Amino acid sequence: MNLLHNYEELVAMILFAIGFTMLVFSRNLIKKIMGLNIMDTGVFLFLASMGYVAGKETPIVPPTGQVEAGDYINLIPSGLVLTGIVVSVSVSALMLALTVQLYKRYHTLNLDEIYLKAYGGEK
Repeated sequence: MNLLHNYEELVAMILFAIGFTMLVFSRNLIKKIMGLNIMDTGVFLFLASMGYVAGKETPIVPPTGQVEAGDYINLIPSGLVLTGIVVSVSVSALMLALTVQLYKRYHTLNLDEIYLKAYGGEK
């Protein structure tokens, strides 16, 4: 069974699916932000699992000896995950700040109610 050997990818897909359904089907803004963060976590887990190679070492070059590039793991996925986490935290902070301002103005976090209050049901 190949799924048992790649359980990290399976968990990443499940996290992405949970976050995506929260993002699409929830009407509450806080739940949408949480869904986006869960989606991000799934993507980060997937990238981190793709960067890991069993039996390889971190690319710290020893002071002596022959160095072979195939003996080390790839650091690009780790760098992408770290950069993605920083961007995700910044986007989450901005979305939460905007959500607070929306709540102060409309006294609700439901998108349908905000739309009705903002546009008065006009078309």
